[in-house]
Amino acid sequence: MSYNTDPENETEDNKELMEELLEESVLGAPDLGALEYSPEPEYTEILDNVHEQGGSVDNVVVETSEPSDAGPVKKVPYVDMGDKRVPYGNEPMSSREPPQYATPEKKDRKWQYIAVISVLMLIIGGSFAVIYMSFGGDIYTTDDKVAVIYVQGFMLTGNLPSGFGYATSEDVCNSLRKATRDDSVKAIVMRVNSGGGSPVAAEEIVTEIKKVQDMGIPVVISMGDVAASAAYYISAPADLIVANPSTTTGSIGVISVYTNRSEFYDEEGIEFYVSKSGSFKDVGGDWRGLTPEEKEYVDNVVLDVYDLFVTSVAENRNMTKGEVKDIADGRIYIGKEAQKLGLVDELGNFYDAIDAAAELGGIEGEPVVYYINKPSLSSILFGSEETMSSQAAEQLASYYTESPVGYLIE
Repeated sequence: MSYNTDPENETEDNKELMEELLEESVLGAPDLGALEYSPEPEYTEILDNVHEQGGSVDNVVVETSEPSDAGPVKKVPYVDMGDKRVPYGNEPMSSREPPQYATPEKKDRKWQYIAVISVLMLIIGGSFAVIYMSFGGDIYTTDDKVAVIYVQGFMLTGNLPSGFGYATSEDVCNSLRKATRDDSVKAIVMRVNSGGGSPVAAEEIVTEIKKVQDMGIPVVISMGDVAASAAYYISAPADLIVANPSTTTGSIGVISVYTNRSEFYDEEGIEFYVSKSGSFKDVGGDWRGLTPEEKEYVDNVVLDVYDLFVTSVAENRNMTKGEVKDIADGRIYIGKEAQKLGLVDELGNFYDAIDAAAELGGIEGEPVVYYINKPSLSSILFGSEETMSSQAAEQLASYYTESPVGYLIE
């Protein structure tokens, strides 16, 4: 075949070439059975319509009556557009009907929401009630109050939280000062449950009690199970002492303990070399016993502290030192007996002490009780120092209870 090189006939030549190539490709194509590749008139019209509408021809399938061995023929839904059928999705948007979907049935969750909200309100309300009661119910009140300060456990100096078997002078003194900073506090009740402890801790607390009294605020002691030795030392200056009939109190006296483990060390082959600046510097060391001179020395120390104790009781209980010494040989007394001896003013419980404090403070009607250092759920929830473990508290107190040179106890 020859081609015309004339530019005017170039279009005609290209057209003949395309027809020739199309014919060769059709003749050389394999037989695919039922699928028709030669456009039929109706199919051509459908394609033209789809193109005019701007749709896709991917899903257009030619229907044929010839049997097919290539499997089932894909069926595509058609839309009747008068004299033409167009595959669904390719018809004009104005004539398209939205597909119908089954709407899932919505469950009524109203009662579930109400239940959840009710539980949350109950939790919030209960938490507020616990916090409110732990603060003595006085968060918003401006009424006159009776402050309550707890002295529970072994007394010593230092900074340990209450509630772990120790009552430190720092905690008690700080609580007393906190009470005086509140103008609505008209009286203080000290709830005492302690078998004694350090004379220094007792002296620090007594000093603070007297400062409170100098401000015109009465202090009432409420004795619980035990209020003996140093615990009675801090009770004596109070304006009123209230004890239960079976409360253990008294035990006015001083003791100092020294341990001698020299025989044990000898058996174990443990030797000590002690370098000291004076003969009494290692008094109380457990690697040896006390010499006669050292025993006399420590006895005098105990008697000096004892004299301070007796003098304090005599001055605060309107007794002579002789009268106090007659009953201050270390013995304990129950509350009923202590009242007869003049060590206790009244018999009653904790709430009797609160009522008495309110009367002394000039509070009319039911007093508002303000608990200052009482361990509570709120203090634990909000991570205060009360969350300290009892083991940690024992370790902090070991400086006194495990002193290598002995220690004084009231």
